[in-house]
Amino acid sequence: MNSHLSIWLASALVISLGSLLVGIALGSVNLPFATVLHALTGRETGLAADIVWQLRLPRVLAAFACGGLLALAGTLLQALLRNPLADPYILGVSGGSAVAALAAMLFGLAAAAVNLAALGGALGAVGLVFALGFGRGGSMVRLLLTGVVLSAGFGALISLLLTLAPGAEVRGMLFWLMGDLSQAQAPGVAWGILLAALALAWWQAGSLDILGLGEIKARSLGVAVRPLQLGIYFTASAATAAVVVEAGAIGFVGLIVPHFVRLLGAGGHRRLLPLAVLAGGSFLTLADTLARTVVAPQQLPVGVLTALLGVPLLLFLLARKV
Repeated sequence: MNSHLSIWLASALVISLGSLLVGIALGSVNLPFATVLHALTGRETGLAADIVWQLRLPRVLAAFACGGLLALAGTLLQALLRNPLADPYILGVSGGSAVAALAAMLFGLAAAAVNLAALGGALGAVGLVFALGFGRGGSMVRLLLTGVVLSAGFGALISLLLTLAPGAEVRGMLFWLMGDLSQAQAPGVAWGILLAALALAWWQAGSLDILGLGEIKARSLGVAVRPLQLGIYFTASAATAAVVVEAGAIGFVGLIVPHFVRLLGAGGHRRLLPLAVLAGGSFLTLADTLARTVVAPQQLPVGVLTALLGVPLLLFLLARKV
């Protein structure tokens, strides 16, 4: 690892730790920063410690893991499709998961059953896109078009389910669709998937750089293009599915963060991947902190905040032709 990359990673780690501390320190209940630090180090007990350890810390860790997963998935899909506007939801994973989860909510199933339905819907969408897009000699263009078409179909089914839902159920469904970390209390699975996905992507960083030159050039340089493409697709899909199950559909993180990291000069994937994960985790952690404090005690869906922040940032990037 060269010194330049080490400096970038050290800076990103400091920012990430700062975002985690901000997320733990702020909330609808005002706690002095010293009290928060004492609670984290075990020198504070009682209500303050319960708020920090049982409410804020799990949610903040889940937000960071989900942000890192979305940024990683976006980076991988942009490399796979060689399209800077590709994002984690472009291949229908979110739509399939949403249809299954909303159907489970409509039938009044418990939260655990809703999560299982969301996971099943995500895996079903991944399998369907893969079968239709990669089957019979399919190409990346066919894969992309299949994902876009299925996403449109899932969108129609989501609208139908919202129309059929009783009024009392609609609010919960909309919160889930717009991204909601309020129920994310067990971030261990998301962190495990994040670390595994990052390790796999890091291992293929050199091949990802070569793939950006085009499939023909990559093959001539000895890259096994089709296995690499399949590996990227399933890694990005698994990362996206983990986020959707944990927190619903949170937009713009996987689209915006890789652009900004590239804007800072992180061109090669060996540098881009870890920096994108850290930046995505920090971004979503801070956005979720705003979501639960800006109109406290009421909480906003975190996807609303990422969209409000992401739209002007995306327009800025487009204006710069990045």
